[in-house]
Amino acid sequence: MGSKKLQVWLPILFALTMVLGMLVGYQLRDETAGGRFLGFSKRTSLQEVVDLVKGRYVDKFASDSINQLAVNQLLSHLDPHSVLIPSNQLEAADEHLQDNIKGIGIEFQIFDDTVNVMSVIKTGPSEKAGLQVGDKFIAINDSIQITGRSLKIDKVMSLLKGGAGTKVKIKILRSGKLIDKTIERAAFPVPIIDVSYMLDKETGFLRIDRFADRSYEAFMESMGDLKKKGMKKLILDLRGNGGGLLKEAIAIADEFLDGEKLIVYTEGDHQPRIENRSRRDGIFETGKLVVLVDESSASASEVLAGALQDWDRATIIGRRTFGKGLVQQQFQLSDGSAVRLTIARYYTPLGRNIQKPYGKDHQDYNEELLTRFHNGSMLKADTAKPKGKAFKTPAGKLVYDGGGISPDIFIPLDTANISENVLRLYYRNSLNSFVYRYYVQNREKFDKIEKPENILTEFIPGDKEYGELRNFALIHDGVIINSFTEKEKTQISQRLQTLMARQVWRKEGYFEIANRYDLAVQKGLINLK
Repeated sequence: MGSKKLQVWLPILFALTMVLGMLVGYQLRDETAGGRFLGFSKRTSLQEVVDLVKGRYVDKFASDSINQLAVNQLLSHLDPHSVLIPSNQLEAADEHLQDNIKGIGIEFQIFDDTVNVMSVIKTGPSEKAGLQVGDKFIAINDSIQITGRSLKIDKVMSLLKGGAGTKVKIKILRSGKLIDKTIERAAFPVPIIDVSYMLDKETGFLRIDRFADRSYEAFMESMGDLKKKGMKKLILDLRGNGGGLLKEAIAIADEFLDGEKLIVYTEGDHQPRIENRSRRDGIFETGKLVVLVDESSASASEVLAGALQDWDRATIIGRRTFGKGLVQQQFQLSDGSAVRLTIARYYTPLGRNIQKPYGKDHQDYNEELLTRFHNGSMLKADTAKPKGKAFKTPAGKLVYDGGGISPDIFIPLDTANISENVLRLYYRNSLNSFVYRYYVQNREKFDKIEKPENILTEFIPGDKEYGELRNFALIHDGVIINSFTEKEKTQISQRLQTLMARQVWRKEGYFEIANRYDLAVQKGLINLK
């Protein structure tokens, strides 16, 4: 009897359960992210228009182009740093965050419509293949000519770059002879620390190019070497450092701050406050410290400089920084492209957000540095302070938000003392081209010089070099200079020595000589006494 009742009621109970489930699901449809129950999500007007263009437009139109236009238009109404990165540009966009690149391992410049090898990276693919400074590229992969007025650096780089293990054939001109070379591309390290050396018996100098993978590790290696040499004071150069990985800058800041001091915190409408504090015993918590910044120091550089300034740990010298206080996170899209979306703002320990103002017109934002130059902010300290809210450091110093990190000691852009003749040589790149050719013609002499500082005594430009430079500038660049004043000769002599040090020893040599004439470095040395 019981079995017969079960057979009757079981289908009814099952049906009631199904109906109840459908009713509950229907009532919850608007509270879930998955759209309607047993239905399709409502399409947006944007999706409808895209579908109409794809299916009904009179001419052919690539669907990828439609999507890219729509996304770019949407992002253009946000902040200047939220961007779409197409799939074919993604690797190049991420390259500056890596500590290595893939290619053939040379530095080159285009002189007289020809690619000239300026430097061959040690242990890199080109050195193994026998390339030398002074080689001129005639062709790549047999048929691709790379000479002529239409030659562009980007095109040459795209031809030379490639995956590790792939090969590229090149034809070079060396001492009047054509030589064929086959180079196997490889991944090779790119220095993150531009230079690290002792300015005097107690003062170290360390310049960080960018915050990428292994920046902290490279920083610690350099600091260890400097301490072994007796470093008690440090000038940390962040000029020209456009930022990168925030975690690397935080780790470096930790090495200068004691206790559990706040370094930076991030926060956004959809991002909870996240604090980063110093956690470990640092390698340089007590020594005197100067940090150099300028208008191209941005993002992670500003986090580091701002933390050290807020805690009165360092004296900041230079010019007001760029003013980027926004945090981006990269999201991969289904078509292989990616969106870097601003998800939060970062704040210094005192609560400063140093992001400079931006509105709907991103062009004004992008040209803000040019505006600073024209309104005198880079030349006069009294115009360099931002108008944001004031904060007081533990030592009672006033600092500001809303427009970059303002230095404690201002160093104007050094343009007033440069004559028109010298500026014309800079604009046409005549000095750099002249030094390269002079080195190639006198390589044996310069390769015997043991260290950069010896350039100052073993390469002293005189009337012979000034005459050759004038002739070179006229023939190659159309720059007419009848004579140089004594002041101009001094400026040119210093520049020729600096550029020659770079030609022989690359960045290390360049900064060791340039720092002798650098106003910010010299002011830093005075401040550390």
